[in-house]
Amino acid sequence: MTIDEELNQLDDNVRRLKIEYDIFFGGGSKKPPADLEWRVQTLLKKYSDGRRMNFAQRFKFSAIQQKYAVYNSLWQQKLRIKEEGYRRPQDALLAIQGVREFEEEKPQRNDGGGTFRVACSDVDSESKKVRALYDAMVEAGKKSKATGPAGTFESFQKFVKQKTEQLRKNYGAAAVEYAVEVEDGRVRLRAKAKS
Repeated sequence: MTIDEELNQLDDNVRRLKIEYDIFFGGGSKKPPADLEWRVQTLLKKYSDGRRMNFAQRFKFSAIQQKYAVYNSLWQQKLRIKEEGYRRPQDALLAIQGVREFEEEKPQRNDGGGTFRVACSDVDSESKKVRALYDAMVEAGKKSKATGPAGTFESFQKFVKQKTEQLRKNYGAAAVEYAVEVEDGRVRLRAKAKS
């Protein structure tokens, strides 16, 4: 199998893994998809040094790696919540729609109003940015009659802080850009590591 074929396989497996985890968290499956996750992690390890790949392949691998890391972080949090068997207000932020990373840049349909974006690097010293992000989510929910963030600003700030620290650590990024979008009647918060 060529590197390109394996990267396509990896991308496909990450997509399938997300679907299988959604089914698991939705109650349609008793066990998490451990076999598929093992295959994904094996391929990620195999290409993590990047020496065998050309620039385009490294770029594609990096995008797949970032997508998996965002999903994996969300799955770990959801698993912990599922195991503990209780729901707090901030857990509602982790409902099935969750936090999704930016997908391939494609034109976004706006349901009234533009997309709100903000970059955070140190949430503790940037509480005004986080407040603006929270307010944008609440406002987007009101405008589109969509479901916005559940829980208090404090729980949202804690969530954004954890997500920012984790993405910065995973990707060695200077900041994380968040975008508030409305899609299919739901307010979505997308996160993207920025160098």
